Formats: sequence, structure tokens, C-alpha cells
Amino acid sequence: MKIISRFLFLLIAMIIMVADFDSVQAAEKLTAAQVGELGQPAGQIAFIRNKNIWVMDARGQNQRMICEIGNAEGRLSWGPDGRHIVFTRAGKVNFQSPDNTGGQHKIYDLFLAFLDSADVGKTYWWNRITDELGGRLPEWMPDGRIIFTKDMNANQVDAILPNYQICILEPYTGELQILRKDWQNMAEFLVGPSMNKNGDIAFTHFYDPSGKEAPQPQGIGIVNIKNIMTSMDTIRTQTSKMNRCISPVWSPDGKWLAFVSNNLDNPGVFITTKDMKNRYLVFASPPGTYISTLAPSFSPNSKWMTFATTDGSVWICDISGTSPKRISGPGLDAAPAWWQGSK
Repeated sequence: MKIISRFLFLLIAMIIMVADFDSVQAAEKLTAAQVGELGQPAGQIAFIRNKNIWVMDARGQNQRMICEIGNAEGRLSWGPDGRHIVFTRAGKVNFQSPDNTGGQHKIYDLFLAFLDSADVGKTYWWNRITDELGGRLPEWMPDGRIIFTKDMNANQVDAILPNYQICILEPYTGELQILRKDWQNMAEFLVGPSMNKNGDIAFTHFYDPSGKEAPQPQGIGIVNIKNIMTSMDTIRTQTSKMNRCISPVWSPDGKWLAFVSNNLDNPGVFITTKDMKNRYLVFASPPGTYISTLAPSFSPNSKWMTFATTDGSVWICDISGTSPKRISGPGLDAAPAWWQGSK
């Protein structure tokens, strides 16, 4: 039996997908009146450098390694106290069946980095908080829990395809909640969740319209946690309005939803309103490079954003799109995440 590289298709699909050209072309920038007072970018930004966890300030200065592990990958997120960072470590499985068929796929779990340990020089200190090989794309919620994507099939060697589900984890007790109660029968997935204070969960919707291939990212949707069992027909109708947009994230004030458009002719970072009726361009990548497909991250005052480009650079830009600044790279930097606290 030929095993499909079930964990790679998520990343590959996001990288090669092309956003809806008409929608991207029509996007405008926010006016000064819509933005209000910007203030100055401040606080700390975590990021991945050469597969290790680093932190710097919003100007790109005071860079230091927090956790040296050599296989960090994907989204980072700060704990509410600003002393912990949840991140993903990647491994891999090689499978060969008795008839010499098989394949290779990546596996993931969630870990915590500790700034208190790094402050005293212990950069090898970390804690594993999931252990079933499927956890990734975490976001720390204001109530202290972590919402993330889990592949329910990750620990099955002979699984043909993944089964991505939105889960919520209490990081210190290990209590896990799988949000969709019909998860065992699902062929469509809600990936890369971001939840605001009102319980609205934004996600990238994965499915195959033909019903014959592996699910692919189709668009962005929003469902309140109280209505998480909404039918897939309803979700499909909703995500078609944000066709081929990926990696959503809420602003701290709940006013904006940022996302990535990876159009090869006009890639960029965009924001939209909660009803997803209006979208605005924040940043178009320089010629010869593209926006990382990981979710951007807002500053604590919701007026600035940080994100990475594929040349290994980290950027900040105000949401009006008028003040983009590269604060690290080019090099090996990725996955920036702004702490939502005030220090």
C-alpha cells in the first residue's frame, strides 16, 4: 500500500495555492481615519531562527536565543504572562511495509519554551505538552488554554490521509477537548484556528470539491465555538466568499482578521472586517520573494503586524500599510509572533 505523505500536503498546498486574483486586485488600503492613532511599535517578538526559538524587541534589537532545539517549525504563540512560548517541533517517520511499499511523513508535537530559564542561560530547557505526534499551529488563548490543529491519525503508521481537528488544550494539566463531535467521520477540515474573546474561531477550510483527492485549502471561515457543529454545507458556502485565502488571525481588539494571500503575481498580507465583506492590503512582498504562509501576528494595540517573507526576513508594518520595515534578515528567520502584553 502506498502511503501518501499526509503531513506534507498541508504545507505544500498552502505554498502552491494561488489566491483569488480579482479579490486581491480590488483590495485597497485603510485610510488614516479608519486606522486612528498608530502609536509606536513596542513589546517583544518571538521568531524562529535556524529552527531555534529567539526573541527580539519590536525594533529588531536585543535579539537572543530562548530555546535551542534545532527542529522548531510553524507558528509560535506567547502565553498571557509573557514568560512562556508555545511552539511546534517536527520529526519524521519512515514506513516500509512487508511488500516494500510505504513512504515518509512528518510528525509534530507542541512544546513550551521558558523565558525565565533563558534569562539564566538555560536555553536547552523546554517542556513537551502533547505526545500523540499530531499537534501543530498553536495559539495561546487569553484564558490560558491553547487552541491548535491536531491530526487524529498522526500516530497511525498506516494511515492514508490525515484527519485535522481543532482542539483546545490546558497546557499544565493536559486536559484536551476535541471541538467537532463528528470528527471520526469528517472528510473536510478546519485548520489553523484563531479564536477571539467572543469565541469566534477563524480557520482555513480544507476539502476536495471533487471528492476524489486529498483535501486542499479552499478559503477562510468563521464559526463561533457555540456553533462549532455547524454543517459543512454552511461552512463551505461561507468559505467560498474568502476563496483561496489562508492563515487567519484575530487582532487583540477583535476588530480585524488578518490573513495571507499567496498570489504569485500579487502576494500580500491583508486584513478584513469580522463580516469579511471588506478587505484591505497591508503589505505586498518585494519582488523575488513571497509572504510566508503562516499566520501574521498583531501588536498589542492591534495597529501593527509582524510577518515573515520567504527569504528568511521578519517585517513589521502598521495596518494602513504605510510603514513597512524589515527588522531581521534576510537569512533563516521565520514565524514571528508578537506578545500581546504591555511590556
